[in-house]
Amino acid sequence: MTSMTAATGASPTAKAATLARGALAALCTLLVLAGCGTAHPKPLASGSLAEARTFPYFPVYWVGRNFDGHPLAAADGLKNYEPLIGDSVYYGDCVQSKGIFGGGSCLLPLQVTTVIYALHPNAALGAQRNVVLRGVPATVYDGGRSIEIYTGRVAIDIFSNNYANAISAADQLRPLNAPGGASADLPAPVYCPGLSGHESQAVVEVMASLPRHVCQSTIAEERYAKEVEGPHAPAAREIPGYND
Repeated sequence: MTSMTAATGASPTAKAATLARGALAALCTLLVLAGCGTAHPKPLASGSLAEARTFPYFPVYWVGRNFDGHPLAAADGLKNYEPLIGDSVYYGDCVQSKGIFGGGSCLLPLQVTTVIYALHPNAALGAQRNVVLRGVPATVYDGGRSIEIYTGRVAIDIFSNNYANAISAADQLRPLNAPGGASADLPAPVYCPGLSGHESQAVVEVMASLPRHVCQSTIAEERYAKEVEGPHAPAAREIPGYND
């Protein structure tokens, strides 16, 4: 997105981020399904990968140099970084620098975008399922082809051509520009994700155990804002299990 949406009480900046990321998500979904380009790319040049490895602002996630037989075709790095959209890596065909181009018959099996999380309700994502992946909350949507994972200060958005590839990518995520591997759980988010819809007991437990009780604090702040601002304040979120 990444694929996203602006939050209850979100700032104008967060709302702008939501619109930009939502538009990118729609574009990614359409082009992943439709395909583009006709020639298979060469593996990413070592110089471009070296630039991506020095990205300074936050951990950027990837799944290694190859994904299901498809080479890493492009990585944004600092040169192509757009704060509202995040930093992406691309696997397969059709990618050049910051975008996905062309028309034709090739398939883009995977794009992974990492972005600083801006609070947003997930209702705008349409049909979705909240799950726990790699020990942290996540939302599966777009018929299973896309997943948003909440970790640290960021959201990791996986765009793929089918559910199997999306889940496989989630299992293989590791930082490109920081220490870490794919075998351990991801760091817990330091924010309360704006989940929408049903939450299983596993999701409720993970949300309730986030560092510094961030979800409970977020709800309390939203309720206080509602009391102070009255009917014009955004409604406080209802989070199962600890809203009372």
